[in-house]
This record gives sequence, structure tokens and C-alpha cells, in this order.
Amino acid sequence: MNGKKIKVIINGDKSMLPEYQSDSASGADLKANITEDIILKPLERAIVPTGLRVQIPDGFEAQVRPRSGLAVKHGITVLNTPGTIDADYRGEVKVILINLNNNEYTIKRGDRIAQIVFSRVEKADFILSTQEIDKTQRGEGGFGSTGL
Repeated sequence: MNGKKIKVIINGDKSMLPEYQSDSASGADLKANITEDIILKPLERAIVPTGLRVQIPDGFEAQVRPRSGLAVKHGITVLNTPGTIDADYRGEVKVILINLNNNEYTIKRGDRIAQIVFSRVEKADFILSTQEIDKTQRGEGGFGSTGL
């Protein structure tokens, strides 16, 4: 697989590095790099360390996203979705998980807890205008205005 080279430092062994689960996967799985289990009670949230620090190239960002299997099977999702990691951030990547299930959920060391996706970023130049913006058929309709 040929991709953008991302320099990483990991607190722990190589088994804690993010991994793509298939050749065409967009996201690489992030793993819980913890020394003790974390028990998430219903509606409880926790910041889960990955032990990972990344050097993201300028013009890119990393997004932390939920894993669909955790969400559908256990009601565990990423609270700040997608979580954005800016190119100039050098701290540890951590994941905010929340338990939306009625049962407790235990996170163990090495569990795949989220996925990380790298994307190009386009910066905008904001131009103050005294004129109207172009009209569209949709107009100001939002939040469900195009149907269910």
C-alpha cells in the first residue's frame, strides 16, 4: 500500500500502531493504550489514550471517527465526531468515547476504539461583502428541509 508518509511515535510496542483492516479501508483503527481497564457505565464518557503522537504534514488533518461495529453492537461511539487533529498538534491522540447503551462496557488494552482518517485541508479566504449572497432553490431551509 502506498500512501502519505506519517511519522508516528508510540508509547508502547508496535502492536499499538494504527492498522488498516483491509486494502481499501479509509480509516486505520486506533487502539486503547491503557494499563487498566476502563469501565464505561451507561451515558458515561471517558478520554481514552492511544499512546500515539503523529506528525501530520501541512495541508492535511487527521479525523478521529467512530468504529461502526462498536456503535451498532455496543452503543459505543466517539463523542466529538469527527474529532479534528490539526497538523501542528504534537500531543498524544486521545479519543472521547461515550456509552449510549443501557449496559456497562469494558475497554481493555489493545481494543480497537476508533479510526483515524487523513484528509487534505483547504483553507478559506473570508471576504466581507455588503451584497447578498447568491440565491439557491433550497434557500435558508436547513435541518431536514430536504426531506427525511
